[in-house]
Amino acid sequence: MRYNAEPLERLIEQFAKLSGVGRKGATRLAYQILAMDKDEALGFARAIEDAHTKIHRCRICQNFTEGDVCPICSGDARDGSVICVVESPRDVTAFERTREYKGLYHVLHGLISPMDGIGAEQLCIKELLDRLGGDEVKEVIMATNPTVEGEATAMYLAKLIKPLGIKTTRLAYGLPVGGNLEYADEVTLGRSLANRGEL
Repeated sequence: MRYNAEPLERLIEQFAKLSGVGRKGATRLAYQILAMDKDEALGFARAIEDAHTKIHRCRICQNFTEGDVCPICSGDARDGSVICVVESPRDVTAFERTREYKGLYHVLHGLISPMDGIGAEQLCIKELLDRLGGDEVKEVIMATNPTVEGEATAMYLAKLIKPLGIKTTRLAYGLPVGGNLEYADEVTLGRSLANRGEL
């Protein structure tokens, strides 16, 4: 038996489709929408609609943008000789927050995952290789997550890129700042030793 009005139930069902949102969380979000005044709720709906109709992939790096080319690719302050390859647009945002990286990006929009039926042809790999055709790019940084899929994707791309004579590097992994050695797992400690640097 349903206790909610049909439109409320549909709203709850839509929120429940979001990753990480269960039925209770979806119900809470739906009631928050109902608590908004009409203009605020319509503005929220317009923001969702605009995100779907106005945002698309950058013609160069495949990051999300409103224009034909994203602000990072169209800016002239970036180092065009280095491309950082990431899994998703969220990763670009994470790197940009550091204010340390000054090169360009390439977004794959996923990782190779045979278990999930995702192969190389479903990722933005062709677009990356097209960018490496000239002489400008000197280094490609593999910044995929340190998971089985992330490692497999990085290795696959490295095999395609190395014959082009372009330096291919991988992010260093190891102990986090403020971490405690006794709580680190064996893989993390092993990576920390392998990626150690001189003081």
